Amino acid sequence: MKPYSEFLEEQNYSKTTIKVYATEIQSFIKWCNRNSTTANEIDYKNCLKYIKYLTRKGTKKKTVNHRLRSVKIYFDYLMDEACRVDNPIENTTIKGVQRNINYNLLEAEELEDLYYSFETDKYQEEYHRYTLKRAKVIIGLMVYQGLNTSDLGNLKIEHLQLSKGKIYVPSRRRSNARELELKPWQIMEFMEYVNEVRPTIQNKLQNHSEQLFNTNARFNSIVYHIFKKLKKYNQKAENIKQIRASVITNWLGQYNLRKVQYLAGHRYISSTERYLQNDLENLHEMVNNFHPIV
Repeated sequence: MKPYSEFLEEQNYSKTTIKVYATEIQSFIKWCNRNSTTANEIDYKNCLKYIKYLTRKGTKKKTVNHRLRSVKIYFDYLMDEACRVDNPIENTTIKGVQRNINYNLLEAEELEDLYYSFETDKYQEEYHRYTLKRAKVIIGLMVYQGLNTSDLGNLKIEHLQLSKGKIYVPSRRRSNARELELKPWQIMEFMEYVNEVRPTIQNKLQNHSEQLFNTNARFNSIVYHIFKKLKKYNQKAENIKQIRASVITNWLGQYNLRKVQYLAGHRYISSTERYLQNDLENLHEMVNNFHPIV
């Protein structure tokens, strides 16, 4: 049986997180021993007793959820090692935790308009024209696949699967890997990017790495300049987090929760549910603003 720390390393958790999770699991195991059970055998009913134990200590709801998250991961580890057949609290969270609300979300039509409105032939000089073409490819991945800055910066040329019409997004410390379909027009843009645009940019920068989007600067700077241009097309366009939140919220209107969790790369279903909750809270706020109860 491999150590729990090794399992966490395989899941790309940082050393600090691994240390914190190991400490929290030791506390959970001690609680199990005091209550005549083990982590291998504990059921949902006794897990609820553990939650009550945490809340009676005056632990904040957000902290309780954090502790539960570490236990859920430990159960996944035990399942991986064939010590358990289930994760009894896989979908259990403490309600009432204050969430950040996503304001000023964009509709699907507005997102698509950002892509189609973006001009790539404003400059005669080849390099500047090609950087705009690169930007348009990046915008497509933001508005259709909901990728964030870290996802975009981690993409390599090998992750592009044009013959399948898909792109593979590798896992990161806080997200799962997924394979996402490209729109037909994205495939055409990517073909030009791979065959003409990318080689020209690589030669100009003298950067021939395997990154899909070569740059000698921080990738954030590319995204920053993209949004300076996008604001000219729609003043509501703020940043990449807003775009991603808009895409995920729009997905929830089309697909079930589990599919959206996969598309977004969320490790936990609760991360996806947050966008449902935010959508309801935004609706309540609109009702209160425009139809106040006297």
